[in-house]
Amino acid sequence: MGNIVGNTGVFCCVTSALLGSLMLAPASNAGSEAERTPPPGAKATISRPESGAAADQAAVAALDTEYQRAVKRNDAVTMDRILADDFVVIEGNGKVWTRSDLLESARNGKTHYEHQEDTERTVRVWRDTAIVTAKLWAKGVEDGEQVNYTEWFSDVYVRTSTGWKYVFGQASLPLPRNAKH
Repeated sequence: MGNIVGNTGVFCCVTSALLGSLMLAPASNAGSEAERTPPPGAKATISRPESGAAADQAAVAALDTEYQRAVKRNDAVTMDRILADDFVVIEGNGKVWTRSDLLESARNGKTHYEHQEDTERTVRVWRDTAIVTAKLWAKGVEDGEQVNYTEWFSDVYVRTSTGWKYVFGQASLPLPRNAKH
């Protein structure tokens, strides 16, 4: 899910506008376009992933877990395979990291984690877009400084011709110290 880099960590949370627009798309490709299009005058409703999206949910969850493990191990090769070429992540403090920034951070080895576990994870799929949201506890060393924080993040994946790619992430600010891991 989230990427951890820098003094405050890098994780992910989708902007309200992006999430709002994605929530209006149906989760399943089943049925004709006419069956998926609401009748004129119908109010838009939030779509919940249908059971047909279960395989996509599982695939994205597994890929996100693989990415988290790669971040924890500083495995730039695996991160490189999962990240989209134009990947961007925005920390809670506003710092922006590109794919190149994250890969360099993994290669230079200045970041190591004792803990990088997420809880309360959800995976939602709308056609060729998936959003993973979770709370992450990170404890270790980031750029030579000891860290121990919990934050919410969201990661956005899109289906490409070569499979799911991690394209965008955004993190909350670290939660108060009394927040449970």
